[in-house]
Amino acid sequence: MKANILIIDDENDIRNLLSRIIRLEGYQVFQAENGKKGLKMLANEKIHAIICDVKLPDANGVEMVPKIKEISPQSEVILLTAFGTIPDSVTAIKSGAFDYITKGDDNAKIIPLVNKAVDKALLQFRVQELEEQAGKRYSFGHIVGKSKPMQQAVELAQKVAVTGTTVLLTGDTGTGKEVFAQAIHYESPRKSKPFIAINCSALGRDMLESEMFGHKAGSFTGATHDKQGLFEEANGSTIFLDEIGEMDLALQAKLLRVLETGSFLKVGETKETKVDVRIIAATNRDLQKESDAGNFRLDLYYRLSVFSIRLPSLAERKTDIPLLAAHFIQMFATRMNRPKPMSMDASFLKALTNHPWKGNIRELKNVIERAVILASGDELTIDCLPFDFVYTESGDPADTLKLAEMEKLHIRKVMAYTKGNKTRSAELLGIGLATLYRKIDEYGL
Repeated sequence: MKANILIIDDENDIRNLLSRIIRLEGYQVFQAENGKKGLKMLANEKIHAIICDVKLPDANGVEMVPKIKEISPQSEVILLTAFGTIPDSVTAIKSGAFDYITKGDDNAKIIPLVNKAVDKALLQFRVQELEEQAGKRYSFGHIVGKSKPMQQAVELAQKVAVTGTTVLLTGDTGTGKEVFAQAIHYESPRKSKPFIAINCSALGRDMLESEMFGHKAGSFTGATHDKQGLFEEANGSTIFLDEIGEMDLALQAKLLRVLETGSFLKVGETKETKVDVRIIAATNRDLQKESDAGNFRLDLYYRLSVFSIRLPSLAERKTDIPLLAAHFIQMFATRMNRPKPMSMDASFLKALTNHPWKGNIRELKNVIERAVILASGDELTIDCLPFDFVYTESGDPADTLKLAEMEKLHIRKVMAYTKGNKTRSAELLGIGLATLYRKIDEYGL
């Protein structure tokens, strides 16, 4: 990629000399003879590095650095002066300059310095680009659904996103709680920092505590070095605590302290660590009932549920099923390099609409992925659906032998797609792993 360099200097000879030297290195060069024109050019062009004279007719180069960074934070500034002093160089670096050099130095030193500044700027512009892409990908605009219950949930989430308020997302498994958590983060003032997520049901109590809060070396067997926890990593950002209802009571007390004081103790540490973290929690349990049963701290529940959003099940938003199905069809068809657009026939769509969807959006996503794998042409038919859909739709079970042959064919296609990964195949087929092994033996696959 050709990088852009801006030279701000009121001396024509210096500007032209630097421009010739830098152009020979393959860079695009812009020029400005004073600070005002330099800032205007910076606002209109994507500039990676700026070489700016300290003494300008209308500005001081050191004082220009914060103004440059305000317009283009990813750009790097090299200050140029006729009379360099140590105090000035210290002030320049503190204000955000990349480096500070004296006029008359060997010109050969300038190019390596510009190269380093450009390398850093290119990386920073790339990070910004990825953050913007992530923000678009996880924005509320990418949440599929026009039903009233879904629109109400989105509206609430948009209102709370711009605040720093703790959020509790509730609803059945597979309703898209993590998708909402990501959208809230990426439309908040914390969006420039990474979104951190952890499933509280995936780890045992001790391991979860270490993952969340970190530990000191020697604090327990196997702790050979200091470990930074996810709360420390999420400082200035958002942490998503999925399945919060599964958290051990002792850890709940530690989490409550973070919410109340913004501090916690690492495992084996005596000094508290302070953090600024926004917490979004999610659960498919009724935490009020869990509190009454003694399984969840009531004070923590009140802290977490400052702003609660319930996500509707797929059964409550059946009008969204065609939209969701079309979205997943396009996504999986693209991944599988299908050359033509895919569609759904009437029987396929009717079967989807009539299904109870106990697994919600997650189940629908798996069913569509499986259907795209099994489709022979560009139209998805009821034959691409699992057998419980066939029974529900037809009301007249097909011949046992025919069903067995269909099942055998489906299993073979799915296992070919997953390259023999039985766990993934079982997930796509909607059956248990043990059942898949039994069917493999039964069909001689």
